[in-house]
Amino acid sequence: MAFDLDMIKKVYDRYSSRIEAARKATGKPLTLTEKILYAHLSEGDAQKAFQRGVDYVDFAPDRVAMQDATAQMALLQFMQAGRPQVAVPSTVHCDHLIQAKVGAAEDLSTAKDINKEVYDFLSSVSDKYGIGFWKPGAGIIHQVVLENYAFPGGMMIGTDSHTPNAGGLGMVAIGVGGADACDVMAGLPWELKFPKLIGVHLTGKLSGWTAPKDVILKVAGILTVKGGTGAIVEYFGEGARSMSATGKGTICNMGAEIGATTSIFGYDEKAAAYLRGTKREDIADLADAVKDHLTGDAEVYATPEQYFDQVIEINLSELEPHVNGPFTPDLAWPISKFATAVKENNWPTELEVGLIGSCTNSSYEDITRAASIAKQAIDKNLKTKAEYTVTPGSELVRYTVERDGYLDTFAQIGGVVLANACGPCIGQWARHTDDPTRKNAIITSFNRNFAKRQDGNPNTHAFVASPEIVTAFAIAGDLTFNPLTDTLTNENGKQVKLDEPLGIELPVKGFAVEDAGYQAPAEDGSQVVVQVDPKSSRLQLLDPFPAWEGTDLKGLKLLIKAKGKCTTDHISMAGPWLKFRGHLDNISNNMLIGAINYFNNTADSVKNELTDEYGPVPATQRDYKAHGIGTIVVGDENYGEGSSREHAAMEPRHLGVRAILVKSFARIHETNLKKQGMLGVTFADSADYEKVQEDDTFDINGLTEFAPGKQLTVVLHHKDGSEDSFQVNHTYNAQQIEWFKAGGALNIIRKQQHAD
Repeated sequence: MAFDLDMIKKVYDRYSSRIEAARKATGKPLTLTEKILYAHLSEGDAQKAFQRGVDYVDFAPDRVAMQDATAQMALLQFMQAGRPQVAVPSTVHCDHLIQAKVGAAEDLSTAKDINKEVYDFLSSVSDKYGIGFWKPGAGIIHQVVLENYAFPGGMMIGTDSHTPNAGGLGMVAIGVGGADACDVMAGLPWELKFPKLIGVHLTGKLSGWTAPKDVILKVAGILTVKGGTGAIVEYFGEGARSMSATGKGTICNMGAEIGATTSIFGYDEKAAAYLRGTKREDIADLADAVKDHLTGDAEVYATPEQYFDQVIEINLSELEPHVNGPFTPDLAWPISKFATAVKENNWPTELEVGLIGSCTNSSYEDITRAASIAKQAIDKNLKTKAEYTVTPGSELVRYTVERDGYLDTFAQIGGVVLANACGPCIGQWARHTDDPTRKNAIITSFNRNFAKRQDGNPNTHAFVASPEIVTAFAIAGDLTFNPLTDTLTNENGKQVKLDEPLGIELPVKGFAVEDAGYQAPAEDGSQVVVQVDPKSSRLQLLDPFPAWEGTDLKGLKLLIKAKGKCTTDHISMAGPWLKFRGHLDNISNNMLIGAINYFNNTADSVKNELTDEYGPVPATQRDYKAHGIGTIVVGDENYGEGSSREHAAMEPRHLGVRAILVKSFARIHETNLKKQGMLGVTFADSADYEKVQEDDTFDINGLTEFAPGKQLTVVLHHKDGSEDSFQVNHTYNAQQIEWFKAGGALNIIRKQQHAD
């Protein structure tokens, strides 16, 4: 659990020489993002790093963090790498497998029972390989990282798309798949296309009902779910410096919803105060000594349009509270226009549940601001109309807010405190409802609100807002209510108005906890035995994927032509499927069951060309595999957006899909496909998507001359005997082409380790 001061000193020692070299090479001042990236370049990659968005560059991250759902597959892969210990500090956090049903204590007890096999595996494999283990109930990975491991100017990768949360403390923290984590833990460089830079200039200061969450809700509306793809978002200005470190973490966390590689704020007095408040004075002292390196150069912020690829201006003094949704996190509504939008779109006006907390909004400040609204409901004799739940982000926060009386305040308005875990945010929610198919509305302080995300119900209209706005709506039970302007009728029939929320950034009496939930690894793990029952339905040791056969791909059948949004939730659902995250064959039974078939507008119903019958996607694919027939998946824009789960890449690979052809990819998913030896290509002309017919057979030509920047050719053989041929693009570099040829990056790692 202790942070590694020597490691942080080494990082800071690199800064002066690396930054000076970068200034000399570029001949210009540097953004904060550039400083951190240049300081973490692997040797020899400095020159090509100066071309944003062009070249893949090797980096050397300082640490790895994994949540339990993705850690299973990441560590099953790492076990094959042949190393005795991880090469960089790494941690596992048990936060995804706890289902919210009754309340914190009972739900946690149930989770420990039903997930014992998985927790024991993660505990023992962590022991063996020198990995810190955060037990179930300790908290959500991103909040725990912010409290314990994030440091200004550092670089971290994490097997969760919301890893950028640590950007609130000035860390470049990037969500990746488990195969990337495996590389870094094995001591190999980590590869990333050098990102473009988006600058967000924040002026003014937040006040009243407006919160840090509203900044990212506004930005999401501007950039959309794909506007940040291939870019790092850097926030700066007086408005940035005025916000708490945890508020900045909220903004960076939800940057995943705009497709950004990560988001970041510079080191300032608020960051220093949070470090000292979480008993990391030594890190604050080290950062203070190099603080000029932990923010962008003054010239950059004076004329940002010269140094960023795009600049967004937001005046916090004028920013309204926002509510985003439904069904997508980038549908942004200022609170003054939200009621009209609800009515005009015929969305449900009655609010059934308000949910606060999660990795995005569960800081001490968030809880106190929401509690100040809840306290008004008590004092003003208001009855809470909707169900209301609270998900603390960590045991440190939960214990402290309970000590300070805030959990009791929530209890007095009927609030139910859930376990320190992801819970409803990721679909781990046994929702109480008398009709699971009813058109209904919920509002959360979470980050993601795709259809069926929280409760599996496609009729649930989920909206996203700040914890204080969520609390106000829960009290009102009405989505046409505007807490800034409207009144409510209390139990005495009197009209009352809610006052502005009040919050406290850091606890006056300091943070406190009895047991944070950390387990240090064994000092000598060589004798630790990692047990995986061969009969287990939840854990399965991996077999290497086969290498490419050295020929073009001929005679591929169309598995599915996905229509519209196809996120990693559509490709590999969470919720009840989480229990199979360590068993590749079993979880493959959810492959693409949420994707909409272009030809019949139905989910999990595709034509089997061997039988001419329609059936579930996984069963159809297993039939093709049994007959030795390769297949292809065709998709739309931003294919694979959302969570970092590499299962969405591993399942098609495991079941025999040979290629994914789409209009465009989300960053993490494209990398995951490459890591697993899958061919991922994009239409050179997106209009060619329309040429794909249901009974087509595909050839992909040019693979025998597969090279960076060189197009491949797809030939469609239609059922009537006609053909269509068109070019497709790819972004594979020389190293990634070797992954494809070897059958996956892990096959190369294993070969290298055995050679050593």
